[in-house]
Amino acid sequence: MRRFRLGREFGVFVALVVLCVALTLLNDRFLTPTNLLNIGRQVSLMGIMAVGMTFVLVSGEVDLSVGSTYGLCGIAVGVLLVAGYPLALAIAAGLVLGAGIGLINGVLSTYLRVPSLIATLGTLSMVRGAALILTDGKPVTVNARNGVGEADLAMFEFLGQGKVLGIPMQLAFFIVIALAGWFLLSRTSFGFRIFAVGGSAKAARVSGINVASVKIWALTLMGTLAALAGTLSLAFLPSGQAGRMGLGLELDVIAATIVGGTTLAGGEGTILGTVLGVLIIGVLRNGLVLTGVSPFAQEFLIGLVIVVAVAIDKWSTASKSN
Repeated sequence: MRRFRLGREFGVFVALVVLCVALTLLNDRFLTPTNLLNIGRQVSLMGIMAVGMTFVLVSGEVDLSVGSTYGLCGIAVGVLLVAGYPLALAIAAGLVLGAGIGLINGVLSTYLRVPSLIATLGTLSMVRGAALILTDGKPVTVNARNGVGEADLAMFEFLGQGKVLGIPMQLAFFIVIALAGWFLLSRTSFGFRIFAVGGSAKAARVSGINVASVKIWALTLMGTLAALAGTLSLAFLPSGQAGRMGLGLELDVIAATIVGGTTLAGGEGTILGTVLGVLIIGVLRNGLVLTGVSPFAQEFLIGLVIVVAVAIDKWSTASKSN
C-alpha cells in the first residue's frame, strides 16, 4: 500500500475515483451494476491491447500498427471459419498471424534499425491493405448461412457474447491477461530485462542482455494480444469490414497506457497503472454518452486527455532528468 501511495498509480486512481463520483452526481444511471459491467466489457479489448502496449513502451519502443493488426487478424479468423476450418485452427492461425506481424515490427526496429514509430506506421498501412486484399473490401459475416458449423458457431459466439459467473467473457479475458501481464512484467526475469532495456539499452547490453531479442519479444507479444482482441471483437459482433475494424484504435490504446503512468521514454510503467488508465478512458467515454455530450465534443475531450497525459509524461520525465 505504501508503494502504491507513492507511485504514479495512486494519482491515476484518485483521478478515476473523482471522475466516477462526478459522473454519479451527474447521472444516476452511471453507478449501476449493469452500466459498470458494460464499461468493463467496452474497455476489455482496448485493455487487452494496452497490456501488450505496456511491454512495448517500457522497452522503449512504440507500436502504431495494433489497430490494423486487430482488424486483419479478426477478419482472418472469420474468413477461415466461413471457409469451413475448425474454430480452434482458425483462432490459432489468427494468433500466429498477429505474432508474425509483431515479429516483423521487432526485426524492422532492431536488426534493420528502422525507428519503431516509422516501422509500425508503415506496417499499419500494409496490414490494413492486406486485410482489404484478403476480403476484396467486402464485409465478413460469421453465421450458419455462410457455412459455419453449428458447434463452432456456438462456441465462437460464447467467446464474444457469453458470461462466466455473470462476468462478460471479454472482461474475463481482460482480467486474466492483466494478471498474467502483471506477473510477467513484475515477477519474472523477462520483466526485469524489459525495464533494463527501456531504462538504458546501452547499460543493458553491457550487462549481457540481448536488447534486440527483448524488444522483438515485446512487439511479438503486442501483436499476439492485438490478434486476440480482434478475434474477440468479431466473436461479439460476428460481422466485420476490413477497412473499418480497429481503425484508430491504436490511439486509445497508447493514450490509456500513458494515462496509466507508462512513459514514452521507456523504463517505467506498471500493469496496474495501465488498467487504471484503461478504466479512465472507458469511464470518460461512457460518462460523456450518459450525460448527452455530442459525439464531436467527445472526440475533442478524449483528444485533450491524450495531449494532457503526454504533456504530463514529458514534464515529469524532464523534471527527473534535471
